[in-house]
Amino acid sequence: MQIIDGKQVSAQIKQEIAAEVDKIVADGGKRPHLAGVLVGHDGGSESYMSSKVKACEQCGFKSSLIRFEEDVTEQTLLETIERLNHDDDVDGFIVQLPLPRHINEQRVIEAIDYRKDVDGFHPINVGRLSIGLPCFRSATPAGILMLLERYGIETRGKHCVVIGRSNIVGKPVASLLMQKANPGNCTVTVCHSATPDIASLTRQADILIAAMGKPGFVTADMVKEGAVVIDVGTTRVADETRKSGWRLCGDVDFDHVADKCSFITPVPGGVGPMTIVSLMHNTLLAATKQIYQ
Repeated sequence: MQIIDGKQVSAQIKQEIAAEVDKIVADGGKRPHLAGVLVGHDGGSESYMSSKVKACEQCGFKSSLIRFEEDVTEQTLLETIERLNHDDDVDGFIVQLPLPRHINEQRVIEAIDYRKDVDGFHPINVGRLSIGLPCFRSATPAGILMLLERYGIETRGKHCVVIGRSNIVGKPVASLLMQKANPGNCTVTVCHSATPDIASLTRQADILIAAMGKPGFVTADMVKEGAVVIDVGTTRVADETRKSGWRLCGDVDFDHVADKCSFITPVPGGVGPMTIVSLMHNTLLAATKQIYQ
């Protein structure tokens, strides 16, 4: 069993991005600029946005953060997005989700210029991804593929089972892995809340991707010997032994599943760091106009 170290891989990729940015700036080019919009004071969103700002510093990017209180109007948010769409200094930007209930998330996503949509959530990027055209890939699925590639994990002809059908992870990672590419060329099965006897399908998986947000859902009896297990789950659970009073728990029962795997991602330190570095990669692509002119 080998642990897939997302921290190490993400650190390496950030160094590669920083070197490319240094060259761009040395050649007289503009330093990439990532902007973020944060609404309210959700602990998880605060932490995630802070990690993105830090990653920008490590990659040599310029970053800016626009904050609003929980009661911000949808109109104000849409006006801010329009301003960022037309700001030539901003190469890409994100609106941190989830948003308060009174704001229509889909309307906000669709208001973002798809050429600056470095989260990869705009329908144009989602559609291009689904048919294999160049686009900004959703950050978590892109990060998963980076891990598979960096660890030399064979995907061609393998059976990949994805648990979860979210627009952010489940659907796009399934689409990417079934495409004629490397990583890719998998036979993909997607399981969800209405799938009967999920274990009978997960036991067939050469590559199992757990992305449903249920701590410890995948148990040892659901995994076949030698499988590659990618745990996307990051749920806060109570833990009185921790100073914070909580710990991050994945969708996989790591302690009992790990010994059966050829490769497995830990939580934390697996997929999480790759999500952020994928966002940095998309920002670099946006800044250098490698996807859209």
